[in-house]
Amino acid sequence: MSPKVPLLTGFHHLTAVTAKAARNHGFYTQVLGLRLVKKTVNQDDVSAYHLYYADGLGSAGTDITFFDWPAAPERRGTRSVTQTAFRVPSGSLAWWKERFADLRITHGEIQERDGRHVIDFEDPEGQRLGLVADGATRAAHPWERSPVPAEHQLLGLGPIRMSVPDLQLTDRILTEVLSMQHARTYVINPGKPAHVHVYTMNAPGAAGELHVAVEPDAMPARPGAGGVHHVAFRTPNDTEYDAWAERLVELGMPTSGPVDRFYFRSLYFREPGGVLFEIATDGPGFATDEPLATLGESLALPPFLEQRRAEIEQGLKPLAT
Repeated sequence: MSPKVPLLTGFHHLTAVTAKAARNHGFYTQVLGLRLVKKTVNQDDVSAYHLYYADGLGSAGTDITFFDWPAAPERRGTRSVTQTAFRVPSGSLAWWKERFADLRITHGEIQERDGRHVIDFEDPEGQRLGLVADGATRAAHPWERSPVPAEHQLLGLGPIRMSVPDLQLTDRILTEVLSMQHARTYVINPGKPAHVHVYTMNAPGAAGELHVAVEPDAMPARPGAGGVHHVAFRTPNDTEYDAWAERLVELGMPTSGPVDRFYFRSLYFREPGGVLFEIATDGPGFATDEPLATLGESLALPPFLEQRRAEIEQGLKPLAT
């Protein structure tokens, strides 16, 4: 066994699916005020955009990303990620509720859940999202060209909620393989209650919480637009990443093996409940191949795809907002 068990330092990113890239771009940049920090393609399917939205610096832990696939809408169910929350500064929820109402965004009321004030909302394709009041007063790295004032900008991911039909094997992976801690349990959906188990990583508060709902009677989700493809957890550097790769092999976990995504290194594996996990390094980051000041303004391709640029660009539609 490895002499030192590596630790996950929160969420790295979450990747979801859109069938309407231009509308998706408008919502996440103009409604949520995130910065498009990387406009690239799915490295395994270059006909599809891979869009990354994050804070002003493109910091790990702040980005939600999308594959642009011509898919039918997701059928909601278990064995899937069921809500992606973003942390916002304390006192910002009322501002966001008014913004959602003004822009006719599907949203709920401000409520208390698991000891925090939250508001649920959806993007135009039904992607289930939420805002959670955080202890911070403003974003650490605001985007100065955002339509959202700096004092209300999104702070980063967390918590993220997933659903499984049975907890036992998922719990073993989270605690024995990924070294998360089971912290507490709460209940959602009073009409059809489901117990949600909170697992914590080596990150403060909601930024380091994976919430697992147990829903044995729910149908399995069918992937599609408005659904989540995978959730990625942070590891800070190549040394820790290599330790994770070694640990997963030692514990007999089937994985993708090391994958170089150019902007970070990745390991993929599916937990027993059916949700695809990724472990990703914080670096080298999105400013590796373009200046920080102009991130996301042109199509970025990793070196191994650069020779196909003309072909790839011809197959992509403009991202008009």
